[in-house]
Amino acid sequence: MRDALSRRYDVVRQTTETLARPLAIEDFGLQAMEDVSPAKWHLAHTTWFFETFVLSHGRGDFKPFNEEFRRLFNSYYESVGEFWPRSQRGLLSRPTVDEVYGYREAVDYQMRQFISNASSADFDAVAPIIILGLNHEQQHQELFITDIKYNLSVNPLRPAYSMLLPIVPLSRREASWRSFSGGLMQIGYSGDGFCFDNELPAHRQWMEPFRLQDRLVTNGEYLHFIEDGGYQKATLWLSAGWHCVRANRWRMPLYWENRDGEWRHYTLGGMEAMEWDAPVCHVSYFEADAFARWAGKRLCREAEWEVAAEGLDPAMGNFLDTRQFRPVSAGPGDERLVQMFGDVWEWTESAYSPYPGYRPQSGALGEYNGKFMSGQQVLRGGSCATPLSHIRSTYRNFFPPDARWQFSGIRLAEDLHE
Repeated sequence: MRDALSRRYDVVRQTTETLARPLAIEDFGLQAMEDVSPAKWHLAHTTWFFETFVLSHGRGDFKPFNEEFRRLFNSYYESVGEFWPRSQRGLLSRPTVDEVYGYREAVDYQMRQFISNASSADFDAVAPIIILGLNHEQQHQELFITDIKYNLSVNPLRPAYSMLLPIVPLSRREASWRSFSGGLMQIGYSGDGFCFDNELPAHRQWMEPFRLQDRLVTNGEYLHFIEDGGYQKATLWLSAGWHCVRANRWRMPLYWENRDGEWRHYTLGGMEAMEWDAPVCHVSYFEADAFARWAGKRLCREAEWEVAAEGLDPAMGNFLDTRQFRPVSAGPGDERLVQMFGDVWEWTESAYSPYPGYRPQSGALGEYNGKFMSGQQVLRGGSCATPLSHIRSTYRNFFPPDARWQFSGIRLAEDLHE
């Protein structure tokens, strides 16, 4: 187990640094809005996690790499102590990028020593925390990609993060529907591997018969919503969503633009022509819900999504591992549900709340998920920025309903009246 964990530690940590490789030094400190973090901060915070929760475990004589880093790179753990305001992470010109890489190198050395040499009792006590830390870093790998996309997008030069792989043209897949009979179903994680505490406990839930569209909503379909005046019809929107539309002057998804009738969008490869058969992304829950109302349907509920995803292979999806860095069209295929994993996180109708019998972890790590169970919506399935090894059918992502900078999209659902 030590060897396997050591190898996985190295792979995850090296993946983060590989994602940072295309950046110029000037890119590392960008923070274009409060919701995103600078690339440098992600590199440091994921290191802070291992230093704070693993290396200092049970050691009264522990000396951190830099005492100030304890505050600067704490995200939101009140139990650990003070933390630098999230909105001001972009003001931290120091420590330098080189110093942050030095921090990573020092902590990585100590972590490898710990994994190899710790007593059985110490290793057994913190191995679950190391695994949590690796999953935490994979979450930040996704945030690294989504945040740098937003940070670069505000530059009028529309710089590219990286050259993108060419898109292979595929025949259009016409949407169809898959029916599910409903009944009393088990929801939540019940395996032997890792999961986050918000996936627990496994429990039974009743659901009525329903249908899901077999693929994601496309850019072309969303364009019809725009052209039909979807952003001007208050009757399609939740009250809070209509307020966002007016306050933010939303007229199209984030990163879209229309110049002289030519539709383009910003990608991690710079500005590109629209791929109309690719899944629409960078829409808020409010936009997803309004589109579903316009289409005469609704969004999927998270329990429905989980039941529908059972038995599907996540490895068939478009994840961070493919290095596409964008959702791609479904293409023709058989009668299975497609794009359930990867491409875009799918907004659900479900508010983010605890499962029956939920108990957060004890101590500071109990702040990881539970305290955010208010005012957020659940998303399922992962995206083109999610590492494949990080996702599973019970995974519950969550964001505020007005969030648009994530690779978030739409799958339609409807009640099935028998």
